[in-house]
Amino acid sequence: MRVMARAGRIVADALEAASAAAVVGATTADVDAAARRVIEAADATSNFLGYHGFPAVSCVSVNEEVVHGIPGSRVIEDGDVISIDCGAIVDGWHGDSAVSLIAGKARDAQDTHLVEQTRVGLWAGIAALATADRLDDVAGAIEDVAQAAQLHPLEGYVGHGIGTAMHQAPDVLNYRTRARQPKVKAGMCLAIEPMFVAGTGESTVLDDEWTVVSADGSRAAHWEHSIAVHDEGIWVLTAHDGGASELARYGIAPVAP
Repeated sequence: MRVMARAGRIVADALEAASAAAVVGATTADVDAAARRVIEAADATSNFLGYHGFPAVSCVSVNEEVVHGIPGSRVIEDGDVISIDCGAIVDGWHGDSAVSLIAGKARDAQDTHLVEQTRVGLWAGIAALATADRLDDVAGAIEDVAQAAQLHPLEGYVGHGIGTAMHQAPDVLNYRTRARQPKVKAGMCLAIEPMFVAGTGESTVLDDEWTVVSADGSRAAHWEHSIAVHDEGIWVLTAHDGGASELARYGIAPVAP
């Protein structure tokens, strides 16, 4: 887990650089380049680049693009909602995280609400993981935030286990299901990643076979962290403080593995 924490810190740095680059007038390729420079400078490896043929080190999704947006020549405009998803590998161990932001000035209060409440959903899910018996508790906590905010989790897209591969079992749902979810056990490392949509939650995939967009054209946000579960508690691997500042409001103190 300590090596995963190193990978996580690099991902956190890459996302900070990418977020700083996501300004009005920049291209989504500029955002990706900022993340790439951090990963390369740290002598880490991107786990996105080349993954099933993906051509970049990050996914940069804009407005109605929910996840898996391919960086390119698209110019960021004032008020765009930008979601950036990035990962890195250190000594064979993976980190994965995502943030959302608004470039320039928010178009309206709804966009600000969307980005903020998706972030709240992430931390509610992480807080639930700290005391969860099963992953049902995480899914329920995230869905409760979405419902209270009158937003919808993206249907069919979920979080995942992470470790020596970027995507491992178990799935980590963002909404309740009738099927019972796996028990939470020490040694698990999980990527929790709520994707909330202002519309119905239904989606389609563009012709590039990567970019997932909301079916009704409504805007979306995506937040993610990788978290370690161990005998003494949890630690957010992709947050520099292990999640301490955010989890304090839930009465939870993360413990380094």
